[in-house]
Amino acid sequence: MSDTLSRLTETMLSAAARAGADAADAMAVDGTSLNIDVRAGKLEQAERSEGTDIGLRVFVGRRSAVVSASDTREETIATMAERAVAMAREAPEDPNAGIADPDQLIWQWDIGALELADGSPEPAPAALEEDARRAEAAALAVTGIAQVQSASAAYGRQNVHLAASNGFSGGYARTSRSTSCVAIAGEGLGMERDYDGDGRTFQADLRSPEEIGRSAAERALERLSPRRPKTGAYPVLFDERIASSLIGHMMAAINGSAVARGASWLRGAVGEQVLPDGLSLIEDPHRPRASGSRPFDAEGLATQSRAVIENGILTGYTLDLATARKLGLRSTGNAARGTSAGPSPSAWNLELTQGTRGRDALIAEMGTGLVVTSMIGATINPNTGDYSRGAAGFWVENGALAYPVSGVTIAGNLRDMLRRITPADDARPWLSRVVPSLLVEGLTLAGE
Repeated sequence: MSDTLSRLTETMLSAAARAGADAADAMAVDGTSLNIDVRAGKLEQAERSEGTDIGLRVFVGRRSAVVSASDTREETIATMAERAVAMAREAPEDPNAGIADPDQLIWQWDIGALELADGSPEPAPAALEEDARRAEAAALAVTGIAQVQSASAAYGRQNVHLAASNGFSGGYARTSRSTSCVAIAGEGLGMERDYDGDGRTFQADLRSPEEIGRSAAERALERLSPRRPKTGAYPVLFDERIASSLIGHMMAAINGSAVARGASWLRGAVGEQVLPDGLSLIEDPHRPRASGSRPFDAEGLATQSRAVIENGILTGYTLDLATARKLGLRSTGNAARGTSAGPSPSAWNLELTQGTRGRDALIAEMGTGLVVTSMIGATINPNTGDYSRGAAGFWVENGALAYPVSGVTIAGNLRDMLRRITPADDARPWLSRVVPSLLVEGLTLAGE
C-alpha cells in the first residue's frame, strides 16, 4: 500500500503543477479501523471502516489553499488541483507561508527502529469481541458492581505518505490496539462510574482484559457515597491518570500558534523558570512503540529529541515552519497535519522527570487535602493562565485517604501551580506523555 500512496501523492503534485501552482505538498492516508462493543455478554455494536483520504496544499506566491477528497481517481485529483489553485489565488497573502527549502529536509531515516507498526496479523472481530466480553465479565464478578456501561476492544492500522514539490517523499505505517471498560456501582441517584483502559502499538504489550475490567470495577466502588469538603486552600495531588493534563496546558501555552497570536501566558518566557529546579521535560519522537513517535514531521523536517524544559527553564517553543518564520526562529520539526488542513505545531512524546517518592508517600505528606482522579470542564485564560476545573477524587485527612469527593472546583494560576509541583515516581513508561502523579501546594477548592 505504501507504493500506492506514494504514487497518489506524486499524482497530486503533478496535477498541482499543471494547474499553475508555484509549490505544493500532498498527503495520502490509507486506514483500517475495527471497533467492537459488548453489553450484558452480547455483541452490541461492531464497526469496521476502510478508506483512503488525500489532501493537497498548493501555493501561488505567498497565497495558499488546501483541498481534500476520498476519491482517488486521476480526474478527481486534476479537478482538486484546479480548484485549489483557484482558491489560493483568492486567498490573502501570508508572508510566512511556504514549504521547506531542500536543505531543511530529512533524506534518510530508520523507520524500523521506531517500531510504529505491529507485524502480527490483524485480529479477527471474534477475538476483539472475546476481549471485550472478558473485560465485562471481570468487572461484573466484583461484588457491588451493578452493571457495566460499556466494554470495548479496537484495532487500527494506518499508512501515511507525504510528498512535496521540494523533493521530499516519505511514509510509514502505524498500528494501535486497545481494550476499555466502564463499570457502574451503586443504585439510583447513588450510582458512580469509573473506567480503565489500555492502548498500545503492539498487541502483545496490551494488559489483560481481566485486569482492565477488575480495575474499572474497583475504581467505581471506591467512588460510592462522595462528599464535598469545606471551601478553602489545600494541597492537591493530581493522580497519574490525569496529571498529564497540567503538562498539556503548559504545552498549549508554548505552542507556536498560540505564541504567534499573542494568546499565551508563556509568551516571552523562553529562558525563564517554569518548573521547579531539577525537573526537565524531554520530547523524544524516536521512542519505540510510542504513539507520538515519527521519523519526520508533516513538512519533511527531521524530528528530534529536545529538552523543552531543562532543569526548570523553558528552552523554546513548539514550532512548525510558518510559526517559526513569524517569530524569527527555526522550526523544531513539530509540524502535524491531516488531509483537510495545513500543518500546525504539535508536541510529540513527552517525559517529565519523575520524583523519588511514591504516590502514597506524597499523600502521607499532604496532611489534609485532595487527591484528584477525574476532572470535568475547564476554564483557562490563555493570556493569564488562570485555571478553574471541576474535579472528583478522594479527601485526605492525617495523611490517609478518608472518603470520596465529587462536585468540587479547583482554582489557581497555572504558572504559579507548575512552579510548585512535586512529582511522584508512578508514571507509565509506555504512554506518549510520561507524567507521574503531581502534588501542588495551596490550591483553592470550592466545596461546601
